[in-house]
Amino acid sequence: MSKLKFKLNIILLAFLLLVFINQAFAIRIGLDEGVKKTYLGSSQNASFRDANTGKLLFISRSFYPYSIKAYGNSIAIKVKGRYYDCSTNAIYVENPEHKGFLATKKRWYRGDMVIYNIQGALTVVNTLPLEEYLMGVVPSEMPSKWNYEAHRAQAIAARSYALANLNKRNSKGYDLKDTPHDQAYGGASSETPQTTRAVLSTRGEVLTYDDKIIPAYYHASAGGKTLAASEVWNHDLPYIQSVESYDRGIRKNGHGVGMSQHGANNLANRGFSARQILSHFYKDISFSRILMKEK
Repeated sequence: MSKLKFKLNIILLAFLLLVFINQAFAIRIGLDEGVKKTYLGSSQNASFRDANTGKLLFISRSFYPYSIKAYGNSIAIKVKGRYYDCSTNAIYVENPEHKGFLATKKRWYRGDMVIYNIQGALTVVNTLPLEEYLMGVVPSEMPSKWNYEAHRAQAIAARSYALANLNKRNSKGYDLKDTPHDQAYGGASSETPQTTRAVLSTRGEVLTYDDKIIPAYYHASAGGKTLAASEVWNHDLPYIQSVESYDRGIRKNGHGVGMSQHGANNLANRGFSARQILSHFYKDISFSRILMKEK
């Protein structure tokens, strides 16, 4: 490939990534689904709106948990001891200027919330900027006392996985679940200074192969050697092959495909950087940086 063609491909990739992220700078995380009742609170007064029309329903009090339940095909909210029918199947709860936090599932979350009534049961979705989502992923996926470079590697892998899987669960009203079925996500309650620093220091950095962001699969430990994607899922991913996992002696935990988190930490403790770690577990990949749309 000529140098000129190579440079043009890099420019095209950067342009496509910029367009992509500007259209999808927020991510939707499913926190709960199929429940009859939930609750929502806020650290500041928050606006409850009809998600379909934008109509203001009421302004909540801070630090007060509002009980919310499915009411036929509608949603009802308990205010001053009484449930009121909101006459809508979707409620949008706006975090004022994104300076406060919203609470549900006994945790605090950044961003906004949408609650849907789907066939008589509630689905709770946290909508927030991608980087703020990752602040709640890295400490949920990897112990906060681990090596900083391992956290940086985890942040880049998690960002790549999230972007490659946007709309994965669109039929349910969100992109990804908050569990290890996708990526563990504990909201703002799980954040730590070091893991947040790891996210911010790698802001916008992703792994690409053949000009596409890869779903950078990872797992806790492989017990000595990772598995190629074709050994587990019956389809080949050229950038995920079997390699030494650097976690020998640790019981295998997970599907064994992609980066071993224990292996990443062991390599970091030996002095390897995040990029060196990722280049070991994902073959022939490139590092790209997408420009994040500001709030």
